[in-house]
Amino acid sequence: MTNDPLDSLFVAPDMAAVFAPSTRLQAMLDVEAALARAEAACGVIPKSAVKPIMQACDVALYDGAALGRAGRQAGNLAIPLVAALTAQVAQAAPKAAAWVHWGATSQDIIDSGLMLQLKVALALFERDMRRLDTALAGLVRQHRRAVMPGRTWLQQAVPVSFGLKAAGWLGALRRDRSRLREMAPRLLVLQFGGAAGTLASLGADGSKVAEKLAQELGLGLPAMPWHAQRDRIVELGAWAGLLTGNLGKMARDIALLMQTEVAEVFEPAAPGKGGSSAMPQKRNPVACAATLAAAVRVPGLVATLFSAMPQEQERGLGGWQAEWQVLPELLCLAAGALALMAETIEGLDVDASRMRANLDLTRGLVMAEAVALELGRNLGKAAAHKLVAEASRRAMAEARPLRDVLVELPEAAGLLDAASLKRLFDPAQYLGATQHFIAATLRDKPKGH
Repeated sequence: MTNDPLDSLFVAPDMAAVFAPSTRLQAMLDVEAALARAEAACGVIPKSAVKPIMQACDVALYDGAALGRAGRQAGNLAIPLVAALTAQVAQAAPKAAAWVHWGATSQDIIDSGLMLQLKVALALFERDMRRLDTALAGLVRQHRRAVMPGRTWLQQAVPVSFGLKAAGWLGALRRDRSRLREMAPRLLVLQFGGAAGTLASLGADGSKVAEKLAQELGLGLPAMPWHAQRDRIVELGAWAGLLTGNLGKMARDIALLMQTEVAEVFEPAAPGKGGSSAMPQKRNPVACAATLAAAVRVPGLVATLFSAMPQEQERGLGGWQAEWQVLPELLCLAAGALALMAETIEGLDVDASRMRANLDLTRGLVMAEAVALELGRNLGKAAAHKLVAEASRRAMAEARPLRDVLVELPEAAGLLDAASLKRLFDPAQYLGATQHFIAATLRDKPKGH
């Protein structure tokens, strides 16, 4: 990522560090060092070459800006990096310099270096998803019976509980955690194929070196090199898109519940947070805004990865290069949104009394479905629906409680006694299978390792 001050609004610092220029270069150098160890162990290069190569694989020894300028001419960073590494080794051990980068190609170093970065990135995602999972599960348990208006098309519909709403967020997060765990073994694999994916440069030792190199790097060993098969990268991008979209859903809900006229939940307060440069009274949903901004930006980045998939023959031209900046930006945005939502849910200010009060705003109209179903037992569904719809329109027009209008209707006379009316207009009695759904969601742990 860049040093743009705006990065701090959207990007988690620890994820930004994973994709910092120096980290990228060090990961590539780590692959070069591991390659020397693996090849020496397999008898491909002299053991005496390993130490000088490893000692030179320190990013502090290299000028990143100069490598970038050279990379503009070379087409990637690996080519000038290998040249600089070879020169560095030659200063201490001229004979060892001949064995730098033996049998590899630039894409092997770049892609395998990326896998080392992604190992760290996935661990950070798992950590923060676990943090958010814990906070959401606590919210679900605490507010499983906090009755509030369920809203469809932004209008009050029927009662729900805030715990159920939070359980929806939790269920989506746990599916994302399961997806990550299932994807990781497919994703975190070695890239080592030489010029065109045959490892002909290593002769009969190719597969043996590949196996040893994967062990050295702590990566899986794929059945074959994947230079132009980018589905692993795209799967990760699509996963990050799903995660960010689910976080965006959470942020959208919270932001709507923070509206002045609703005022049912609030982001955690902190000095200087959510204020306005013009209006002293404002408490803006700033974490939600940043999360939603990420959810707007991420789909386009995911689309770029999909667009880059049809790569040419054995090594791609342009598509592979398009991934280099897109994937880090995508993952940094997703991680930033995740961190923001974890912090928000941990300190979410929930006003259960306001939720309950908002159910009374419609003077009982939110219970119209319950009444129609009860009357339908005697009148039939269609007739009961028509009757309650007419009563609802009258109640709105006269600004009266639906219950009062109903008792005046001759069609309903004798069908709704006082006990029935009390039950039908109690939102807590019309939550259906809410507690079952909550319990099932809490039990449904993320799958995988």
